[in-house]
Amino acid sequence: MEDFILREIDRLGGMLLIIARRLGLLDGDTPDYSLADVKDEFGKAACPIDPGALLEKENPVGYLVETEKISDQGLEMFIDILFHSDLGEDRKAALLDDALAYLDAKGYFSFRLHSLSSR
Repeated sequence: MEDFILREIDRLGGMLLIIARRLGLLDGDTPDYSLADVKDEFGKAACPIDPGALLEKENPVGYLVETEKISDQGLEMFIDILFHSDLGEDRKAALLDDALAYLDAKGYFSFRLHSLSSR
């Protein structure tokens, strides 16, 4: 129960940061990354997912949730990182839309991803 409460507090804090940035109360934003940076970070974290190979798949979001069994929060973070990379804008939008459709269908509302979709 304590872990759940801490996760919810973390989610609320993230939501408040997003709102504050949108209102212009905070400067700065998530830093931009190259796909090479993302791949390096995943390697350092010993994450078995290769972002380059993942993006070559027909349905990356489906692969992550069905094959890799990524958590809802993991998917949210992964899409957020890719959204702030040098990936093409069309590809970012498609991945974001797929992730939002999946998460919304599960009843998991991502403030972070929804704030990206309205930019």
